[in-house]
Amino acid sequence: MTLPLTGERTVPGIAEENYWFRRHEVVYEELAPRCTGATVLEAGCGEGYGADLLAGVARRVLALDYDAQAAAHAARRYPRIGVARTNLVALPVPDCAVDVVVSLQVIEHLWDQDGFLRECRRVLRPGGTLFVSTPNRITFSPGRDTPLNPFHTRELSGAELGGLVADAGFADVEVLGLHHGPRLRALDAAHGGSIVEAQTAVVLGDGIWPGALLRDVESVRCADFDLGADEIDASLDLVLSARRA
Repeated sequence: MTLPLTGERTVPGIAEENYWFRRHEVVYEELAPRCTGATVLEAGCGEGYGADLLAGVARRVLALDYDAQAAAHAARRYPRIGVARTNLVALPVPDCAVDVVVSLQVIEHLWDQDGFLRECRRVLRPGGTLFVSTPNRITFSPGRDTPLNPFHTRELSGAELGGLVADAGFADVEVLGLHHGPRLRALDAAHGGSIVEAQTAVVLGDGIWPGALLRDVESVRCADFDLGADEIDASLDLVLSARRA
Protein backbone atom coordinates (compact mmCIF):
# COMPACT_ATOMS: atom_id res chain seq x y z
CA MET A 1 0.00 0.00 0.00
CA THR A 2 1.29 3.49 -0.87
CA LEU A 3 1.68 5.97 1.97
CA PRO A 4 -0.68 8.92 1.37
CA LEU A 5 0.78 12.20 0.17
CA THR A 6 0.53 15.00 2.73
CA GLY A 7 2.74 17.69 1.19
CA GLU A 8 5.31 16.99 3.90
CA ARG A 9 7.03 13.96 2.35
CA THR A 10 7.50 12.36 -1.04
CA VAL A 11 6.71 8.77 -1.91
CA PRO A 12 7.73 6.51 -4.82
CA GLY A 13 5.49 5.19 -7.54
CA ILE A 14 3.28 8.24 -8.19
CA ALA A 15 3.69 9.82 -11.64
CA GLU A 16 2.75 13.34 -10.50
CA GLU A 17 5.24 13.12 -7.61
CA ASN A 18 8.13 11.70 -9.60
CA TYR A 19 10.15 14.92 -9.93
CA TRP A 20 10.26 15.40 -6.15
CA PHE A 21 10.91 11.73 -5.51
CA ARG A 22 13.92 11.70 -7.87
CA ARG A 23 15.18 14.98 -6.41
CA HIS A 24 15.33 13.25 -3.02
CA GLU A 25 16.41 9.82 -4.24
CA VAL A 26 19.49 11.17 -6.02
CA VAL A 27 20.95 12.29 -2.68
CA TYR A 28 20.51 8.82 -1.17
CA GLU A 29 22.26 7.36 -4.22
CA GLU A 30 25.15 9.80 -3.84
CA LEU A 31 25.57 9.01 -0.13
CA ALA A 32 25.13 5.24 -0.31
CA PRO A 33 28.79 4.41 -1.12
CA ARG A 34 29.85 6.23 2.05
CA CYS A 35 27.52 4.00 4.09
CA THR A 36 29.03 0.72 2.90
CA GLY A 37 29.46 -1.70 5.82
CA ALA A 38 28.34 0.94 8.33
CA THR A 39 25.77 1.04 11.10
CA VAL A 40 23.45 3.78 9.87
CA LEU A 41 20.74 5.74 11.65
CA GLU A 42 18.28 7.63 9.49
CA ALA A 43 16.60 10.44 11.42
CA GLY A 44 13.30 11.12 9.68
CA CYS A 45 12.83 8.19 7.32
CA GLY A 46 9.41 9.15 5.93
CA GLU A 47 8.10 6.46 3.59
CA GLY A 48 11.28 4.41 4.11
CA TYR A 49 12.54 4.02 0.53
CA GLY A 50 15.80 5.84 1.32
CA ALA A 51 16.58 3.74 4.36
CA ASP A 52 15.94 0.63 2.29
CA LEU A 53 18.27 1.89 -0.44
CA LEU A 54 21.01 2.39 2.16
CA ALA A 55 20.31 -1.06 3.60
CA GLY A 56 21.55 -2.49 0.32
CA VAL A 57 25.12 -1.53 1.28
CA ALA A 58 25.10 -0.83 5.03
CA ARG A 59 25.68 -3.40 7.76
CA ARG A 60 22.55 -2.26 9.57
CA VAL A 61 20.03 0.58 9.18
CA LEU A 62 17.82 1.95 11.96
CA ALA A 63 15.11 4.22 10.53
CA LEU A 64 13.34 6.67 12.86
CA ASP A 65 10.33 8.91 12.28
CA TYR A 66 7.96 10.89 14.49
CA ASP A 67 4.93 10.12 12.34
CA ALA A 68 3.30 6.89 13.51
CA GLN A 69 1.71 6.11 10.13
CA ALA A 70 5.02 6.57 8.30
CA ALA A 71 6.93 4.42 10.79
CA ALA A 72 4.35 1.62 10.61
CA HIS A 73 4.35 1.75 6.80
CA ALA A 74 8.15 1.64 6.56
CA ALA A 75 8.30 -1.34 8.94
CA ARG A 76 5.77 -3.27 6.86
CA ARG A 77 7.15 -2.44 3.45
CA TYR A 78 10.90 -2.65 4.09
CA PRO A 79 11.68 -5.66 6.30
CA ARG A 80 15.47 -5.32 6.05
CA ILE A 81 15.49 -2.06 8.05
CA GLY A 82 14.74 -1.58 11.73
CA VAL A 83 12.07 1.07 12.30
CA ALA A 84 10.92 2.98 15.38
CA ARG A 85 8.71 5.97 16.08
CA THR A 86 10.46 8.64 18.13
CA ASN A 87 11.06 12.32 18.76
CA LEU A 88 14.17 13.26 16.79
CA VAL A 89 15.50 15.54 19.52
CA ALA A 90 15.57 12.58 21.92
CA LEU A 91 17.02 9.72 19.87
CA PRO A 92 16.49 6.29 21.54
CA VAL A 93 20.10 5.27 20.84
CA PRO A 94 23.10 5.03 23.21
CA ASP A 95 26.04 7.39 22.98
CA CYS A 96 28.60 6.64 20.24
CA ALA A 97 26.47 3.80 18.81
CA VAL A 98 26.41 4.43 15.04
CA ASP A 99 28.85 5.14 12.24
CA VAL A 100 26.62 7.35 10.09
CA VAL A 101 23.61 9.57 10.71
CA VAL A 102 21.55 10.44 7.64
CA SER A 103 18.79 13.05 7.80
CA LEU A 104 17.49 14.21 4.44
CA GLN A 105 14.83 16.89 4.00
CA VAL A 106 14.04 16.83 7.72
CA ILE A 107 15.82 19.62 9.62
CA GLU A 108 13.61 22.30 8.04
CA HIS A 109 10.61 20.67 9.78
CA LEU A 110 12.10 20.79 13.29
CA TRP A 111 11.60 23.49 15.90
CA ASP A 112 14.75 22.60 17.85
CA GLN A 113 17.34 22.30 15.11
CA ASP A 114 20.26 22.87 17.49
CA GLY A 115 19.05 20.17 19.86
CA PHE A 116 18.60 17.75 16.98
CA LEU A 117 22.17 18.27 15.77
CA ARG A 118 23.53 17.77 19.28
CA GLU A 119 21.64 14.47 19.43
CA CYS A 120 23.13 13.44 16.09
CA ARG A 121 26.60 14.14 17.45
CA ARG A 122 25.88 12.23 20.68
CA VAL A 123 24.91 8.99 18.93
CA LEU A 124 27.78 9.06 16.43
CA ARG A 125 31.04 7.31 17.18
CA PRO A 126 34.16 9.52 17.11
CA GLY A 127 35.01 9.99 13.46
CA GLY A 128 31.47 9.13 12.41
CA THR A 129 29.74 11.02 9.61
CA LEU A 130 26.65 13.19 9.52
CA PHE A 131 24.74 13.74 6.26
CA VAL A 132 22.00 16.37 6.12
CA SER A 133 20.02 17.71 3.19
CA THR A 134 17.49 20.54 3.17
CA PRO A 135 15.91 22.95 0.70
CA ASN A 136 18.04 26.02 0.06
CA ARG A 137 16.18 28.91 1.70
CA ILE A 138 17.53 31.39 -0.86
CA THR A 139 15.87 29.63 -3.81
CA PHE A 140 13.06 27.70 -2.08
CA SER A 141 11.45 30.70 -0.35
CA PRO A 142 13.14 33.62 -2.11
CA GLY A 143 12.90 37.03 -0.48
CA ARG A 144 10.89 35.73 2.49
CA ASP A 145 11.52 35.66 6.23
CA THR A 146 9.11 32.74 6.69
CA PRO A 147 8.96 29.51 4.62
CA LEU A 148 6.48 29.14 1.78
CA ASN A 149 5.92 25.51 2.78
CA PRO A 150 3.54 25.42 5.79
CA PHE A 151 5.23 22.24 7.07
CA HIS A 152 8.60 24.01 7.40
CA THR A 153 9.58 25.80 10.61
CA ARG A 154 12.90 27.31 9.54
CA GLU A 155 14.71 27.04 6.22
CA LEU A 156 18.45 27.60 5.90
CA SER A 157 21.01 28.90 3.45
CA GLY A 158 24.23 26.98 2.92
CA ALA A 159 26.15 29.29 5.26
CA GLU A 160 23.45 29.02 7.93
CA LEU A 161 23.32 25.24 7.74
CA GLY A 162 27.10 24.92 7.89
CA GLY A 163 27.24 27.28 10.86
CA LEU A 164 24.61 25.33 12.81
CA VAL A 165 26.44 22.06 12.27
CA ALA A 166 29.81 23.52 13.24
CA ASP A 167 28.31 25.08 16.36
CA ALA A 168 26.94 21.64 17.33
CA GLY A 169 30.54 20.38 17.57
CA PHE A 170 31.17 18.86 14.15
CA ALA A 171 34.37 19.20 12.12
CA ASP A 172 35.19 19.03 8.40
CA VAL A 173 31.86 20.58 7.46
CA GLU A 174 31.24 20.58 3.70
CA VAL A 175 28.14 21.91 1.93
CA LEU A 176 27.28 20.96 -1.66
CA GLY A 177 24.41 22.13 -3.84
CA LEU A 178 21.92 20.15 -5.93
CA HIS A 179 21.13 21.66 -9.33
CA HIS A 180 19.23 20.76 -12.45
CA GLY A 181 21.47 19.08 -15.01
CA PRO A 182 21.29 19.72 -18.77
CA ARG A 183 18.15 17.66 -19.42
CA LEU A 184 16.19 19.30 -16.59
CA ARG A 185 17.34 22.74 -17.71
CA ALA A 186 15.91 21.90 -21.13
CA LEU A 187 12.63 20.88 -19.48
CA ASP A 188 12.65 24.15 -17.53
CA ALA A 189 12.83 26.01 -20.83
CA ALA A 190 10.06 23.86 -22.32
CA HIS A 191 7.70 24.68 -19.45
CA GLY A 192 7.92 28.44 -19.25
CA GLY A 193 11.27 28.67 -17.48
CA SER A 194 10.68 26.35 -14.52
CA ILE A 195 9.30 22.83 -14.40
CA VAL A 196 8.90 23.29 -10.63
CA GLU A 197 6.70 26.37 -11.06
CA ALA A 198 4.73 24.59 -13.78
CA GLN A 199 3.95 21.77 -11.33
CA THR A 200 3.09 24.20 -8.56
CA ALA A 201 0.66 26.03 -10.84
CA VAL A 202 -1.23 22.77 -11.45
CA VAL A 203 -1.39 21.89 -7.75
CA LEU A 204 -2.54 25.37 -6.74
CA GLY A 205 -4.89 25.65 -9.72
CA ASP A 206 -7.46 23.22 -11.06
CA GLY A 207 -5.31 20.11 -10.48
CA ILE A 208 -5.53 19.08 -14.13
CA TRP A 209 -2.13 18.06 -15.48
CA PRO A 210 -1.31 18.98 -19.10
CA GLY A 211 -0.24 15.80 -20.85
CA ALA A 212 3.19 17.11 -21.89
CA LEU A 213 4.00 18.29 -18.36
CA LEU A 214 2.98 15.00 -16.76
CA ARG A 215 5.00 13.01 -19.28
CA ASP A 216 8.07 15.13 -18.62
CA VAL A 217 7.66 14.94 -14.83
CA GLU A 218 7.25 11.16 -15.02
CA SER A 219 10.42 10.91 -17.14
CA VAL A 220 12.74 12.56 -14.59
CA ARG A 221 15.59 10.36 -13.30
CA CYS A 222 18.32 10.81 -10.72
CA ALA A 223 20.88 11.32 -13.49
CA ASP A 224 19.07 14.54 -14.45
CA PHE A 225 20.42 16.30 -11.33
CA ASP A 226 23.94 17.56 -10.61
CA LEU A 227 25.50 17.72 -7.13
CA GLY A 228 28.60 19.81 -6.59
CA ALA A 229 30.39 22.63 -4.79
CA ASP A 230 29.68 25.37 -7.35
CA GLU A 231 27.07 28.12 -6.91
CA ILE A 232 25.78 26.92 -3.54
CA ASP A 233 23.51 29.95 -3.10
CA ALA A 234 21.83 29.20 -6.45
CA SER A 235 21.24 25.52 -5.68
CA LEU A 236 17.87 23.86 -5.18
CA ASP A 237 18.83 21.76 -2.16
CA LEU A 238 21.79 21.75 0.21
CA VAL A 239 23.67 18.55 1.01
CA LEU A 240 26.01 18.67 4.00
CA SER A 241 28.56 16.23 5.33
CA ALA A 242 30.47 16.59 8.59
CA ARG A 243 32.61 14.52 10.95
CA ARG A 244 32.10 13.94 14.65
CA ALA A 245 35.41 14.98 16.15
